[in-house]
Amino acid sequence: AGNSKSSKSTAVPPGPPMYLDLVYIPNHSNSKNVDVEFFKRVRSSYYVVSGNDSAAEEPSRAVLDSLLEGKAQWDSNMQVTLIPTHDSEVMREWYQDTHEKQQDLNIMVLASSSTVVMQDESFPACKIEL
Repeated sequence: AGNSKSSKSTAVPPGPPMYLDLVYIPNHSNSKNVDVEFFKRVRSSYYVVSGNDSAAEEPSRAVLDSLLEGKAQWDSNMQVTLIPTHDSEVMREWYQDTHEKQQDLNIMVLASSSTVVMQDESFPACKIEL
């Protein structure tokens, strides 16, 4: 009864930031599992933003906003690239609404206009060289 700690748990354990080259944002970029703390701690040059289900709020606008808020607290202005796996209304609106802030924070969003054709199947793809 005397415990004032929040009952909300975070998916990112306490500790110093982790620096990675490529991170897939968990759970189709759903806000139930990814928040500002995730982006403050998991710092990457590239983030893959999955999700194409507006009914399930994937990708979540809150997750995309959390990236901006978390990156604003980094001690460096390293280039960050977002790689959406689908063209979604949420991603397009977020891109337009926050474009100036993205530029200030050195965040780039890749267009999903590349296509790979294999046998009788074609799908959007992106080549990343690390």
